[in-house]
Amino acid sequence: MRGNEAEIIDFLNWFEHQKFEYKILVAGNHDFYFEREPEEQVQKLLPQSIIYLNDSGVTINNIKIWGSPITPWFFNWAFNRHRGEPIKKHWDLIPTGTDILITHGPVLGILDKTKRGEPVGCKDLLSRVIEVKPKIHICGHIHEAYGTTEKSGITFINASILNEKYELVNSPTAFEL
Repeated sequence: MRGNEAEIIDFLNWFEHQKFEYKILVAGNHDFYFEREPEEQVQKLLPQSIIYLNDSGVTINNIKIWGSPITPWFFNWAFNRHRGEPIKKHWDLIPTGTDILITHGPVLGILDKTKRGEPVGCKDLLSRVIEVKPKIHICGHIHEAYGTTEKSGITFINASILNEKYELVNSPTAFEL
């Protein structure tokens, strides 16, 4: 809930024991530990079987994956950046040729509506996604916008498994590339 060290360790212990060959982690707005601690400390905490992406990428079986925890400013959560240049500089890091893009937050206008119907995704991220054209863009953050859609040849997935009350209500999302 607050991303303190004990919560992070508990999650990492659970995640480490999931039976998948590759486990990719992108932090989010509750993960204060990942934002506040030096990168070396974060890496020490991570089990060897987990790939942590923080404005960084990995290639697995010739599939280029990029991940970022950044979201537009919302209250005073972790990894918040103000819209415009402060957030755009993170999206400019997304390399062309990315096959799967994983960001904590959604792009503007796609799987980003709050329960009040307000689109809260990131316009600058949308511009970069349209430019890069990943095959898949996976996000979360806006829990009530769970779902999958395709636009402009890109499959967009909001994989939030919790609702806005943090109750486990949605099934995990599976896809093939």
